[in-house]
Amino acid sequence: MRESELFLVMPQESKKVIGRMEKTISSLLVKTDKERGDLSALMLFKRRVAILGGGQLAMELCRVLGERRWTNLYVVGLIDQTPVRQTNPHSMQNLQMLGSCDHLHDIVERFSLNTIVVCMEDRRAGLPVDALLDLKAKGIEVIDGHQLFEQVAGRLSIDQLRPSALIFSTGFKRRLPTKILKRTVDLLVSSMGLLVLAPLLCVIAILIKLDSPGPIFYRQMRVGLGGQPFMMWKFRSMYQEAERQGPRWAEKNDARVSRVGRILRKYRLDEIPQLYNIIRGEMSLVGPRPERPVFVNELRTIIPYYDIRHTVRPGLTGWAQTQYQYGASAEDAHIKLQYDLYYVKNMTLALDFRIMIETIRVVLLGEGAR
Repeated sequence: MRESELFLVMPQESKKVIGRMEKTISSLLVKTDKERGDLSALMLFKRRVAILGGGQLAMELCRVLGERRWTNLYVVGLIDQTPVRQTNPHSMQNLQMLGSCDHLHDIVERFSLNTIVVCMEDRRAGLPVDALLDLKAKGIEVIDGHQLFEQVAGRLSIDQLRPSALIFSTGFKRRLPTKILKRTVDLLVSSMGLLVLAPLLCVIAILIKLDSPGPIFYRQMRVGLGGQPFMMWKFRSMYQEAERQGPRWAEKNDARVSRVGRILRKYRLDEIPQLYNIIRGEMSLVGPRPERPVFVNELRTIIPYYDIRHTVRPGLTGWAQTQYQYGASAEDAHIKLQYDLYYVKNMTLALDFRIMIETIRVVLLGEGAR
């Protein structure tokens, strides 16, 4: 193509390119407007919420509600006793401070609030009881922050939780028919499981012996029902004398774990021998995972309500195992206890069934293993 012809063709091609760009930009703008419209439409069906308080529970609840967009609650902002106090900007999460408790009626009317969630740390001194009672009578929903956090997050926020909230709660029911049926299911499933999985157990045993010297099984003292110690069985997944320097939390890519053990731990196959503990009545299929005495003695001194998890049999799997990562520190244990307490408080056969179904997902995907 000659140079003169090139200059004649280029303007026509440029017009085509510009035309395509205009169409693309227009479609993106229309799509953005449509998404905004859909979002606005969804907002019409959400209840407008104000968080009464500015402490740890309030911040945690705001974060949880922000992560779980499926709820019908939209957090408008915070109402605090002292809105002028300095608050961590990272914890505010772009929420506006609506005002102080002294102007509660005006705030509800100005921001068209439907719900007030009480998350105040010191309710005896600063809770606006008369204003809340008046708003409740006018149809404004008033919810306890701990109760809403439990419903949305699936765990209990224990740091600011008062003992009376647990004592007078409607949970922690232990009906005799439920206990009998749960124990029956434990016996049937664990017995059938050992029979069906017998060939797999033999293969695992051979692989362990071929991989590294040492016994096939590993027995370890754990704390069970009522705080009583028992000997828990596992397939050995670590090299011999892995704890010659004393017990410590498992780490990511832990050097103590053998080659076969890494696969066993990833898919939770090392836990299968605990079906024997279930038959003996020391464990259940579902419950809080049993912890070692040395860690229990440490954790019960720094985590409130820790021993409540020992009011039920420990489990082969649990609510915390399906909702949270592998626990390998005191901080992880603190969060996992919140899930354990939720299970202990709301323990039902339906919840057990849900946990077992979700455990299948965790095992197949190898989530959280170390």
